[in-house]
Amino acid sequence: MEFGLILPSYRAGATKESIDASTDAAARLGWHSVFTTDHLLVEPSPRSQDYTTLFDALNTLAYLAARQPTIKLGASVVVVPMRNAVELAKELATIDALSKGRLIVGVGVGWNLTEFQHLGYGERFTRRGAYLTEAVTIWRQLWSGDTGAFHGQFHSWDEIRFAPLPVQGADVPIWFGGRDEAALRRAGRLGQGYHSSASGHDQLAVRIPIINAAAAEAGRPAPLISARVRVQFGPSGSAFYMLAGTPEQMVIEIRAFDEVGCGHMAFDFAETDPERCVALMERFDSEVLAAFR
Repeated sequence: MEFGLILPSYRAGATKESIDASTDAAARLGWHSVFTTDHLLVEPSPRSQDYTTLFDALNTLAYLAARQPTIKLGASVVVVPMRNAVELAKELATIDALSKGRLIVGVGVGWNLTEFQHLGYGERFTRRGAYLTEAVTIWRQLWSGDTGAFHGQFHSWDEIRFAPLPVQGADVPIWFGGRDEAALRRAGRLGQGYHSSASGHDQLAVRIPIINAAAAEAGRPAPLISARVRVQFGPSGSAFYMLAGTPEQMVIEIRAFDEVGCGHMAFDFAETDPERCVALMERFDSEVLAAFR
């Protein structure tokens, strides 16, 4: 099991200092990876209340690539249909090249119709699954160095030029989010990973067989399973899944994730003050993650 951090690059109070301090702590503690969060222009609503201050997901990764020489850098997750797929191909290839092959690309289709409309992509909302599939196909072609023609539903060209290539080439890890069966099957068919959010190990136990069956049908290896979870010492008091309770209870929960086949967890401490971010990470590392070393 590898462990990562959901960066305090979003929520009210997020600052450069909170991003720097928590990334430095993750590297110092030997954690595997850090992840940004993506939204662009949400409306005021209960479901969007966490997305007030929000540093751009890809620019933040490029910044961290220069600051930290070793830790893996990921997005959890880029809402691909809200962007131009070719521009994303260039931005992601550049980050992987600049970081010397440390990028993990989490991708999803999004859920917020209003946000799509704010960006001028309202008509794409009902076709966002097809757009994501085509985007990933484009990325893998371009990242492999293939300069030949592409003719799809949303994009079309004949011979082109594309560089720099990612250090990881066409094998830049792409982790798919989502919960419905179409998203799960897409993850198995196309992804190197599946990245859940706010889901317990019991929910993953139901989803993983669907993912793995889709991978087998496509003749591909089963994807890595990753879980993004909120962490809270003490009772959760929340309607959605959180990794909460005593350190001993958290250890039991993480072991349950491992037993159902989860190979990576990314922890969100829901804190933006730099000192409190680091203190929570250090406590969690010494009282919980120490059991897995």
